[in-house]
Amino acid sequence: MLISCLYLICYKYMHTTNPVRSCVDRMVASTLIRRDSVMRKIWLSFAMTMVFAAGAAFAQDDTAVLNFQVLRDFNGKPIRNASVVMHPVQKNGKQAKGGLQIKTDAEGKASFDGAPYGKLRVQVLAQGFQTYGADYDIDKPTLEITVKMKRPAGQYSIYEDHPGETKDEKPAEPDSKDRPQ
Repeated sequence: MLISCLYLICYKYMHTTNPVRSCVDRMVASTLIRRDSVMRKIWLSFAMTMVFAAGAAFAQDDTAVLNFQVLRDFNGKPIRNASVVMHPVQKNGKQAKGGLQIKTDAEGKASFDGAPYGKLRVQVLAQGFQTYGADYDIDKPTLEITVKMKRPAGQYSIYEDHPGETKDEKPAEPDSKDRPQ
């Protein structure tokens, strides 16, 4: 709007009888016209960029939505505040750098939108439970993953009695007659 007003003012002064003033006004007016065309090009390129960006946003991308459900193995109740750690896996099977950690809610659910297609290593950690880990192949737009966490097993000690196991008996010593001399 300001450029339009300046353009009209310059146009008015271009038609004066003073040749020097008329020449200066023509130069100013031509500069304003050039600026106006440059501004139109900038706005047009901005508008085109926004149209292409909107088109790219609606195009299908190669990411998936992962929905996790973390439950207790022995009774099926949800585990809240469990850590779900995701790492991309390279083609050679090694874990790639980077990763993401999310926590489960009160219903034991966690969700991640934007997981890339391919192999993904998932680890679930919760206090009082064994750590869970598995590799998943992400090839669908939505993947439901249910993890059943187990309680840790007791440690084995040689100093405790273990029912059902037979104790090793010491072999009897051979008689003195059977010994070579």
